[in-house]
Amino acid sequence: MRDHEIDLCGAENGGRSPEMPFLERDAAFSFRCAGCGGCCRGREDIVLSGYDLYRLSRRLGLPPKLTARAFCKMYIGTVSHLPVLRLMPVKEEHNNCPFFTENRCAVHEARPLVCALYPLGQEISPAGEVQYYFQATRCGGPVHQANLTDYLESQGIAQREPLDIRWAQCCMALEQEAPAWEQALHPVVLRRFQAKLEEALYYRYDLNRPWLEQLEENLAWLKEERTRLEKMQQNIHRKK
Repeated sequence: MRDHEIDLCGAENGGRSPEMPFLERDAAFSFRCAGCGGCCRGREDIVLSGYDLYRLSRRLGLPPKLTARAFCKMYIGTVSHLPVLRLMPVKEEHNNCPFFTENRCAVHEARPLVCALYPLGQEISPAGEVQYYFQATRCGGPVHQANLTDYLESQGIAQREPLDIRWAQCCMALEQEAPAWEQALHPVVLRRFQAKLEEALYYRYDLNRPWLEQLEENLAWLKEERTRLEKMQQNIHRKK
């Protein structure tokens, strides 16, 4: 898939369709799973949040930037105008996930949210309201019966939900601000700011400290950096 087809919310046209109604918190659903790893094969659309990268980095014992450089691709989203980080598929392995090996996930306990959710999808509103929906699988194998609340708990999604909400709200707010940056900053300065944005959202984290408090610190730092870059741009204009 091409970069312009995948933004922060995943693949273009890959979200919830009308045939995927939202589930109530006590709703039951069923799905087939053969445990074959088919959902990890040929995947080019696994988008990571900053928290996903943080968890993977802790699992691998690598700094976030090094993890991203080794296993991911970063670019600016066509719609969001924000940095998008997605797992880079391995071409020699039929575009499989880079962590899929010997028919299993090598980082299962730190797998990204989209993987932990499957076969569910998630939508988060600007107000922080979370809803889940069921995506029909094409798998064979036995039928699994599940309750939404129990499933979210068993997959570790309930525990991380507040962090995912904050990430989504943060990105939605920044997306609203993006047109103003592009108008105010000259291309060279804008690229510098986008590099700062990558640092704030994905890389500027101490793996021995909680992620959320660092995100908040990084957002405050980002505001300071934007102000500094705007002043630098103004000074350059005065000298001209």
